[in-house]
Order: sequence, then structure tokens, then C-alpha cells
Amino acid sequence: MKYFDELTMIEFDDYMKKTTPPVVVVPIGAVEEHGAHLPLGTDTFQPLYVIEKLAERMDILVAPPVYYGLCNSTRNFPGTISIRFETLYNLVLDILKELVRHGAKRIVVLSGHAGRPHMAALKEAAQDVVRAEPELKLMVLSDYDIVYELCGQEFEPDDGHAGDIETSRIMAIRPELVKGSGERSKPEFPPFRILAHPEKYFPSGIMGDPSAANAQKGIKLNDYVVDQLERLLSDF
Repeated sequence: MKYFDELTMIEFDDYMKKTTPPVVVVPIGAVEEHGAHLPLGTDTFQPLYVIEKLAERMDILVAPPVYYGLCNSTRNFPGTISIRFETLYNLVLDILKELVRHGAKRIVVLSGHAGRPHMAALKEAAQDVVRAEPELKLMVLSDYDIVYELCGQEFEPDDGHAGDIETSRIMAIRPELVKGSGERSKPEFPPFRILAHPEKYFPSGIMGDPSAANAQKGIKLNDYVVDQLERLLSDF
């Protein structure tokens, strides 16, 4: 995998001047609680892993990752570092503008965190860049946009944060960081309420059933994400 911060300026320039410039992938992570059993870097480890596997199949150039994201519902848990919508929007906007300035023609923003406000910030920044550069091919998604296609099929339809799917994936990616299995939690939030302390409704920090997780499932899930990303980027 080629992180472009490991290249010299000449090597980077050569990549950008190829007849068909490579797809530039911008990984976005988060520092966020994932129950008592998963590490705070869960949402960063996942996209970096699938990007590494994708780079074994395709010629992509990987930007240094953004390790912070917008984490509304988990903000009050120990260890969560949430940045403001405006901060995330402006950071990603500037990164995308700079990539375009250096000649990038195809960019993928891949986030391991899938919170709606977080994704909205990424998409709004991308939309503003595309409006200014209509020839640019730009894609924004979370790897969970892909993974959750399997909910209701091979996994419970409401599996979510730090549940079966996410725990299985980390068991396959960084097993040494998994501390136990976590307990099933299916929180119910008051409809339409804006909450100062949403953590009161899921004090374990879990939304799903991590007790059902295993590394074999995680391997299958991660392979599925890589396969679908390869298909998307090939069409790109």
C-alpha cells in the first residue's frame, strides 16, 4: 500500500501525472467508545485494514488518515474525542481541495465511522468540492454502508455499534485488542428526542449482540467489504 506521505515530492508528482492517475483514497476514522470490549480506535482500524487489502488488488494512492470524527451519541463516554461538524467539514473540504489542486481526478473518502451527522459533514464537504470541480469523480461512503447490507440476512436486522458485526471484524483485524465479548444490548431511544445524555439509554455503549461474534465472521465481513469496494472502484 502506498501512503503518499511516504513518497518524495517527485514520486508523488509522477503518480499525479500518470496518463490514468490512481484513485486517491482518504481514510476517515474516529476515536470513540465501543463498549468495554473493543478499542477506541475501532472505527479507524477497520477502514485502514480494508484499504490495505484493496491496495493488494488495485493501484490506489492512500492519503494519511484522519483519526477524528463527529460522535454525537457516544460523546459522553470515556475516551470518545468528538470534533464539531464545522471542524470535520472544513478539514475534509481543505484536504479534498488540496488533492484536486495536485491533480487528483478520482477520490474516495472512506469512513469507518457511520454516524449520520459525521457522514453528513463528509458529504457536504464533498458536494461543495464537486460543485466547484464538476469533472472530478468523488465518492463518499462508510464501509458500514456495505457491511449493513448483510443485516437481516446473515446478521440480526438491528445489529449496530460494537455489536456482532463490528466485534467480529475487530476480532479478525486486531484480536489482541479485544477484551472479552461484551453483552447483548438493544437500547430504545425516545422518538424524536434530542438528548443531552443519550448514553443513559445504552450505558454499556453497545447496540447489538457482541456475544455472538467470532473471527471467522469477521474475516468473511472484511472480505465482503474489500470485494464490494473493488467493484465500486473498478466502475469508478
